Amino acid sequence: MTCQALFISAPASGQGKTSVTAGLARLYRARGKKVRLFKTGPDFLDPMILTRASGSPVQQLDLWMGGEAQCRSLLHSASMEADLILVEGVMGLFDGQPCSADLAQLFQIPVLAVIDASAMAETFGAIATGLRLFRSELPFAGVLANRVASPGHAAMLADSVKGRVPFLGSLYRDEAMALPSRHLGLVQAGELGDLDSRLERIASGLAAAIGDFEPPMVVFPQGDSLSALSPSLKGCRIGIARDDAFAFLYPANIDILVGLGAELCFFSPLADHALPAVDALYLPGGYPELHLRALEENQPMRAAIQAHCADNKPLLAECGGMLYLLGQLSDADGETGQMAAILPGTAVLGKRLANLGLQSVDLPEGSLRGHTFHHAKAEIPLSPIAETKAARHHGKGEMVYRQNRVTASFFHFYFPSNPDAVAGLFQP
Repeated sequence: MTCQALFISAPASGQGKTSVTAGLARLYRARGKKVRLFKTGPDFLDPMILTRASGSPVQQLDLWMGGEAQCRSLLHSASMEADLILVEGVMGLFDGQPCSADLAQLFQIPVLAVIDASAMAETFGAIATGLRLFRSELPFAGVLANRVASPGHAAMLADSVKGRVPFLGSLYRDEAMALPSRHLGLVQAGELGDLDSRLERIASGLAAAIGDFEPPMVVFPQGDSLSALSPSLKGCRIGIARDDAFAFLYPANIDILVGLGAELCFFSPLADHALPAVDALYLPGGYPELHLRALEENQPMRAAIQAHCADNKPLLAECGGMLYLLGQLSDADGETGQMAAILPGTAVLGKRLANLGLQSVDLPEGSLRGHTFHHAKAEIPLSPIAETKAARHHGKGEMVYRQNRVTASFFHFYFPSNPDAVAGLFQP
């Protein structure tokens, strides 16, 4: 199928990719287009903003975690129903292996480069031209200047790229457009009461910047059919933690569990005092360190999860979910809360990044891929059953712990990488 498409990237992180992608979604929706959004690489927070902006779930496109066939299938399916596909890149355009440029080039999606121009003039043209020419095979739609100070500044930036790179316009500096962040990235969409007004402000600024610009048409052919999922979890009820403390959950992971036949129900370790009737539990990552008192004081929920584990029922815990299973957790300011005490050990949030990157792991159930991203350091007196392997040469792995049917790690599992192994983790 054919539809319009843009790949929004930048020379580095922090240039405003998410704001521009979300604003474009709002802008083109207001112009009557049905828009589908994707996020490149492992990320939980940006997709929350993009989901609010587009009104549709945002899936990952990742050549390493999901593979080319999955990416092709997702894009083709989106092109069947959408007028416009927007893909937000990760880090800088050429950063990582594979990088955003690899994905854009493979699927021939023209790149819109967003450049923070707040502290530059003619150098803007050098950076834009370098992005355009660094890889000749890469389709390139143009460049957008972000955080521009004035019309005079905008004119200077436009002149710097004249005759070299298409200049789509300037988005002016405006605090009312800013998306606040914290140590793991953007603040979660559900925590921003004025998010919609911010998105509308960005959309309005982009309307003035790009005028009647129409994204290029791209062909998204159907690829080889993905293997059908076996209903190996039919009849299995899985309880999934989902609230402000545990929100780092790939939509694709949910889709895999449903495709395997599982019945899903959601619960809140912050607000609920009992578990739903379930055969297995899934505790994804999130921000337990921001909710120490609420998690500590919800003793009925802690007891319910302890009873679940005492019955030798499966539980998968990722990153923040694992921290909740420990004896206690301390935040970066030294405040400590008592956690569920299902696994021995403690953890402390640091002020610096502890680990980041794509990872793979070989478990008894099979090999899985995913990523890690955290500031915590944990002391867990258990012998790990496995250690993840970093995709990058100098990366460090993460320990995977298992106690009875509890599997826990800082590693975030990407379920589409091996659905059969996932079924093995949750089977009663």
